[in-house]
Amino acid sequence: MNIALVSPYDYAYPGGVNTHISNLAISMAKMGNQVKVLAPCSNKKALPCSQEVIALGRTFPYPSNGSVARITISWWLIPKVKSILEEERFDIIHFHEPLFPSLPWMVLPLSHSVNMATFHAYYKYSFGYWLMKPLCRRFYNKLDGKIAVSEPAKRFVSRYFPGNYRIIPHGVDVERFSSEVLPIEELCDGKLNILFVSRLDERKGLRYLLKAYRRVKEQIPESRLIVVGPGSRSRYERWIQAVKLKDVVFVGYVSHDDLPRYYRTADVFCIPAVGRESFGIVLLEAMSAGKPIVASNIDGYANVLTDGVEGLLVPPKDENTLAETLVALLKDKARREQMGRNGRSKVEGQTWDIVARQTMDYYLELLGRGN
Repeated sequence: MNIALVSPYDYAYPGGVNTHISNLAISMAKMGNQVKVLAPCSNKKALPCSQEVIALGRTFPYPSNGSVARITISWWLIPKVKSILEEERFDIIHFHEPLFPSLPWMVLPLSHSVNMATFHAYYKYSFGYWLMKPLCRRFYNKLDGKIAVSEPAKRFVSRYFPGNYRIIPHGVDVERFSSEVLPIEELCDGKLNILFVSRLDERKGLRYLLKAYRRVKEQIPESRLIVVGPGSRSRYERWIQAVKLKDVVFVGYVSHDDLPRYYRTADVFCIPAVGRESFGIVLLEAMSAGKPIVASNIDGYANVLTDGVEGLLVPPKDENTLAETLVALLKDKARREQMGRNGRSKVEGQTWDIVARQTMDYYLELLGRGN
């Protein structure tokens, strides 16, 4: 089968949607399919060698959902897109966030293939969908199949565009995050390590974790907070210096190969996002690494994590409860280990190969309807 996966976001920049697309591309190619990724790209040198990526359009930052999306609105690309579609004659074109004003808006109107879409986002309310609903409806009506990555994502998009959505969640490369990887040696000095992995966007809740960690440090002096992910950290560092908080390590962006090593180094994984999360791939990564989790009790995370089983859920923006929960878990090694085992067992049925097979089965259904 000849498949195109279309991303609205800069493929040179990490994020949940692009992680999903990348792993689908790898797994579907292993099944013997021809797979190409169509995406905006700000740095072609950063593109993975393991995938065939057609870079389309320059990118610019666009505030979205408490974060910053890097998208393209290069209408001069349309002749190039048309040429690619005529040459490739894809059987399936799979759009991710197809209603987001970026590359999907340039590809979908020109498509003569079977059009699949995956909806990833979760908001309480979308002014953009409300305002642009008539225009978005034109794109939506061209979709032959629709996937949502979770129940919260399905509820959100259904509010504006009711329809039949199949839930196919994110997956995880279980073996990549296995206990076989080596930890970061200099961080294995006997201190208890709390790990945060995410972009340093406000909605990811790092400022609440820092305030909570200040309390943790008072009760467990031999502890450390490791912050992994891209983004501006100057405001956080100013606060850390002002309160004289020790043992906060900002790592920044880490490579594909090094990320599992940081999970391996952690004693507890913590992601206290304040909302607007439809899923949480980092939760699956932590579970694959066999690590207990402390996360905010928001719809997207509660959909993945069972409170008291693979980890603990706490109210968002509540640094006091977050600190108390972290302290209790750091002091209970047996519970940490049991939660780690529970998480590892849970993700065995959620590998990217399984997710890719479910998606491929949906493709075949749609192709069968057209025959």
